[in-house]
Amino acid sequence: MASKVRLRNFYSCRQLYLSQFLSWIILLCTISCVSLTGQNHTDQFLVDFSSEIVDNEYIVSFKEFYNYDARLKYIKAALRNYDPSSWQILPRNNPASNYPSDFEVLQLQKDIIEKGIPALKKHHSIKHVTPQRKVTRTLTSLDGKPISWEDDDNEIKSHQNCQFFQKWYSSRPFTKRSSLSLGSSFWETAGKFVRRRLMRALPRQITSILQADVLWNIGIRGAGVKVAVFDTGLMMDLGHGTFVAGVIASNRECMGFAPDSELHIYRVFTNNQVSYTSWFLDAFNYAILKKINVLNLSIGGPDFMDHPFVDKVWELTANNVIMVSAIGNDGPLYGTLNNPADQMDVIGVGGINFEDQIARFSSRGMTTWELPAGYGRVKPDIVTYGSAVRGSSIKGGCRSLSGTSVASPVVAGAVTLLMSGVIHLGGAINPASMKQALMASARRLPGVPIFEQGWGKLDLVRAFQALRSYRPQATLSPSYLDLTECPYMWPYCSQPLYYGGLPTIVNVTILNGMGVSGEIVNKPQWHPYTPQYGHHLEVALSYSDILWPWSGYIAVHISVSSLAANWEGIAQGHISFTVESPPEEGETEVRRSHVKLPLKVKIIPTPPRSKRVLWDQYHNLRYPPGYFPRDNLRMKNDPLDWNGDHIHTNFKDMYQHLRSNGYYVEVLGSPFTCFDAQQYGALLLVDSEEEFFPEEVSKLIKDIDGGLSLIVFADWYNVSVMKKVKFYDENTRQWWMPDTGGANIPALNDLLSPWEMAFSDEVYEGDFTMGNHEMYYASGTSLARFPANGIVVTQSLNNQGMEVLKGQADKIDKVPILGLHQTSHHPSAGRIVVYGDSNCLDTAHMQKDCFWLLDALLQYATTKHVPPLFEELKSEIVLDAKRLPQRMEGNHLYRYSKVLEHHLGTPHTRPLPACPRLSWVRPQPLNKSGPSTLYKAQKLLSVNLDAPFPFRPGPEPQLPKQPWDSPQTVVSESWQLADGTRIMKKCHSVSRCRKIAFPLSTDILKVPDITEIRCNIEVHEQAPHDEGFDENYFDYDTDYEFESQFNNEDAFCSSESDFPCDISEDSLQNNSLKPYLELDFEYKFSRHTGHHHVEVHFQMIVENEKHCPKMTFMDILDSYLNTYRNVCDAVLVD
Repeated sequence: MASKVRLRNFYSCRQLYLSQFLSWIILLCTISCVSLTGQNHTDQFLVDFSSEIVDNEYIVSFKEFYNYDARLKYIKAALRNYDPSSWQILPRNNPASNYPSDFEVLQLQKDIIEKGIPALKKHHSIKHVTPQRKVTRTLTSLDGKPISWEDDDNEIKSHQNCQFFQKWYSSRPFTKRSSLSLGSSFWETAGKFVRRRLMRALPRQITSILQADVLWNIGIRGAGVKVAVFDTGLMMDLGHGTFVAGVIASNRECMGFAPDSELHIYRVFTNNQVSYTSWFLDAFNYAILKKINVLNLSIGGPDFMDHPFVDKVWELTANNVIMVSAIGNDGPLYGTLNNPADQMDVIGVGGINFEDQIARFSSRGMTTWELPAGYGRVKPDIVTYGSAVRGSSIKGGCRSLSGTSVASPVVAGAVTLLMSGVIHLGGAINPASMKQALMASARRLPGVPIFEQGWGKLDLVRAFQALRSYRPQATLSPSYLDLTECPYMWPYCSQPLYYGGLPTIVNVTILNGMGVSGEIVNKPQWHPYTPQYGHHLEVALSYSDILWPWSGYIAVHISVSSLAANWEGIAQGHISFTVESPPEEGETEVRRSHVKLPLKVKIIPTPPRSKRVLWDQYHNLRYPPGYFPRDNLRMKNDPLDWNGDHIHTNFKDMYQHLRSNGYYVEVLGSPFTCFDAQQYGALLLVDSEEEFFPEEVSKLIKDIDGGLSLIVFADWYNVSVMKKVKFYDENTRQWWMPDTGGANIPALNDLLSPWEMAFSDEVYEGDFTMGNHEMYYASGTSLARFPANGIVVTQSLNNQGMEVLKGQADKIDKVPILGLHQTSHHPSAGRIVVYGDSNCLDTAHMQKDCFWLLDALLQYATTKHVPPLFEELKSEIVLDAKRLPQRMEGNHLYRYSKVLEHHLGTPHTRPLPACPRLSWVRPQPLNKSGPSTLYKAQKLLSVNLDAPFPFRPGPEPQLPKQPWDSPQTVVSESWQLADGTRIMKKCHSVSRCRKIAFPLSTDILKVPDITEIRCNIEVHEQAPHDEGFDENYFDYDTDYEFESQFNNEDAFCSSESDFPCDISEDSLQNNSLKPYLELDFEYKFSRHTGHHHVEVHFQMIVENEKHCPKMTFMDILDSYLNTYRNVCDAVLVD
């Protein structure tokens, strides 16, 4: 049965666009074009996403759904004091406009905006008023070259076997970083070497890999489930949306996961790839109205503060819609998650390749909503295949597409299939329970941190096992806190705790499968384990007042007791609490779930002051909500600073370097008035955009006099350049002006003024050397003032500011970029170091790191020792500029600042906020010991993932009806090698021997000789045939090819590529190789005799084997037989 299709167009382009209804799916995927000779040409592209505020347009959100007349009435009442001609409600021409709505798009004239918006917000029926946002997607290739519509036409003509050319491969990431995406060198090489391309073009049918056929064969095919796809629609020239729909529900050669599902297509982008927030809101409302069960959103952006959008996603999931969304393609950089995938109620999906490695392009956690005061949550939730996934082609056959926008529909299709198999469970299957099942059944990838893989790789069959016996409950993500478990718990495991350190914060997500709303009753309790020194830990907890929708959080603040100031060891305990939800229909008692969170921490004696560094997070601002521009002006395709500027996001490499050199780094998320300076050797200010409280300046003077050192890494600031890099949109006539430069230089100058130090507003860039270190200055500033008795280092650089403004850069000699100063002759006084550029510490756009420089500056700051290199480079230049950079007139920094507020037209400093005070939970010790290893696959209540698989879905699980599961069945297997050697094997515990059908696995195989092997497996049922068998279930005849990546590094030749052993002429010359397996598989069942026959013919192909350690097929088969030694008897036959 083919999928039902509902196609909705949710854009107007300011004109009426008629809705279309199709009765079939047009399946197309055009990222690669297959020629008549069977060679694949694969092109990979990135989608650039930009978001901007639309001039004078605002989304007015109401507290409830009203019809149009009521909405108009409320707006008129709110704006009754203004001329009706000064505002208008913009038409929304789409199916949702015929139904009650909870918002309107209002256009206001400029002269009433300042007072009209507050008037609207005061109305009792209006929830909030936010700017309308425009979303644009554009195409670029991996080498960074833009692709125009004309390029598309030329590409179509150049591929005679393609009807059109695919334009997108990824989700809609905000920015494009070609250097951080899929390795362009790999794809370029694949185009050069036909032989290698053919080897890597082996088909990977995603539904087969994830074993969707196991569910299909028991009658589960997606029937009864409505799944919505929000994308480009089903169009011949816009293939991304069509490919996504096909992955979910195709019923042709490249099968989708749920071919019998009811597919609803929502077109939310125009032909020019433009959309607006209001279009998504209408589409979401319509999806709720149509009672959609599953929604795939292969798009996203970093703006988690687009409140109408975020609120509507909450409303959508609250209405029992399971949302699946791609986390983005901005990896491998940390802190690059896209919204809405970063929301707790949404299933956020990352991508892996077919070697079960995290795809390089897949975005990483943590979430950045919680910064600067808190710490991010774990995302993604799960990962699945998103690299070179095959889907249907309009010309027949299959084609490949890559990106988390592909991984997302893989999970959405799997969720649709799973839901159809447990649809009889009714309300027990909801956004939380589905997410719980996916996470509990996921397979953890070895050696991969939690912020890259979440809970691990999607396992479709195990997820079904979890769902079919699911009992409503509350669970946690992560389910335990082992701060000693590396690398999975990185970065928590990267630094032990000690007395006197700032509390470590772990943000744990609560998933509530019992109901859309719930709460934590009573207070969570902390149970230290006395035999395992849990009393050395102090725990403070903060948590959601209400768990809605389906989720909440509990933040765990962990500190070390004074009892352990000089103690080293492991401390353990657990946190427990109870979640309650209202009774469901037909129930009388509240639903209750008891939750336990194990905790394990390594404690060390407090390190010396000279080894403790404090990172200032409080004074870093980023997008959203404001336009804070990039730190490197060369990165034109990445206009905003949006990665959080945290030591565990875009400064991750710097942090790891400091840790490897013995430094302990803590993060300050509050003003300078809230830390004890006597504990730290240096305060590190990097790329700060925030203003400073006067009280902070006063305290810092005292702290430095008391021995604290200050190290500042600044960035460019120039008002003229800021005006030059503003955005202008022709359609909306909206200027988007930055509120500060790469750093807030006027604020830094105020902070440094007591020591007669200041930065200039000049912008420089260029390559230079310091000693034997190659350096790159990327859009940095210079020193304008510095004490005469300090050390100043100068370099020759290009005037990038003039290049931006006038198009020409002059070479400037003796540009002061580094200053070192001992603040006082008093022996206890600290030191100040200033440097004009932070890009050499920031992984986001780093070209050459300067970690060595940071080491040298920390050594000077904490020990007074001046590195000889700086003495050699010392310049005699006198810096005493009279004019310093000024704040841009009319800037709106106060809107986003924690320090400034707007008062009577003039920004001024807010009152200094109180320092955070934690309330430590009273311990309730237990005389027990916890396990040494906390990790184990989480088991949901009443769920056995290893239970027998049901033959048919139903209210009561049924035992499998398969001959080989009978205790009277004997399986015999024979292997015949090319040299005539035979291996025979008989299995008696045949339910375990079902693995025989696929005997080769990556944990057994190593590089073998080039040879062939033929396998015959026969299953004989000795008991009478069960008449309950469905003959179609056992009629299975298919041929396919299988490619295997070998994880044993000893079997590889040396190679520096992302794919260590690839077959190509180039790889052979460099002694690298890649083995792969071609396999034909045929399985037949005779209903009359009860016999099963399996034939497997495969050929292992390896080239250049003489350069690598080898393992013969006999060795491999030995390993294979040993695996089944406990159930199988095997003999070798000459």
